[in-house]
Amino acid sequence: MTTEQVPPPDPRLRHFITEHPALFVLTGAGVSTDSGIPDYRDRDGQWKRTPPVTWQAFMGEEATRQRYWARSMVGWRRFGHALPNRTHHALVQLERRGQITLLVTQNVDRLHQRAGSRRVVDLHGRLDQVRCMACEQREPREAFQQILCQRNPDWAALDAADAPDGDADLEHQDFARFEVPACLHCGGIMKPDVVFFGENVPRERVDAATLAWQQSDAVLVLGSSLMVYSGFRFINAAAKAGKPVAAVNLGQTRADALLTLKVDAPCDRALAFLASDLPVATT
Repeated sequence: MTTEQVPPPDPRLRHFITEHPALFVLTGAGVSTDSGIPDYRDRDGQWKRTPPVTWQAFMGEEATRQRYWARSMVGWRRFGHALPNRTHHALVQLERRGQITLLVTQNVDRLHQRAGSRRVVDLHGRLDQVRCMACEQREPREAFQQILCQRNPDWAALDAADAPDGDADLEHQDFARFEVPACLHCGGIMKPDVVFFGENVPRERVDAATLAWQQSDAVLVLGSSLMVYSGFRFINAAAKAGKPVAAVNLGQTRADALLTLKVDAPCDRALAFLASDLPVATT
């Protein structure tokens, strides 16, 4: 029996990062897979499972909200306790060296912040908050989880395989039995404080990301196929403006034709050199 040989990190990526001291970084689901959070797409950029719920369906159909929150209640038990991995920590070190102008993440897990990154824009929001769509009241997701479990004790004992973004693959359940709590302040619809498909990214996040890539001398994409336009727009604009763009991703990306450098490898392996190259800050 032979041991699989793990290829060394691509030296071109080390050179790219060294040569560009002001990086605009965009991260996607591939950054968080080593934290136990599944991604959405395969190597060809196609969906691995049913696409996520849309804003229109969630807001317009009670049955969709029941299905969403039942699956989320089960999935949150593990998602809410996920820990940052080596890729998150490598980016913290890169930021502490002053080399990141802004880190824009398409993930909603807040693991960059938990690792210690400070210059972060959560492009698609954050799953650790829920928001009332009527009065805009925001509550911690953990507190909402307790209410979900209190209202639906039979569901609290269920378990299922993890799905992306705190979801769980519950099948063959009668979701009509699930009780979705309304806003405690006004009775409005409670929604995770994330951007669903069909919903617009808030303008201030787009503006912050746009200014950051314009002020950067290069772009680094990590763990994203860029199939979603909300992230791809920045890479497309930066490349057209003449900014060098490097991407680390398992499989193709929507921006392959625009890339200066493409590394087909897991993010933690590709960035492994940062652990030894960069000093660890002391407190």
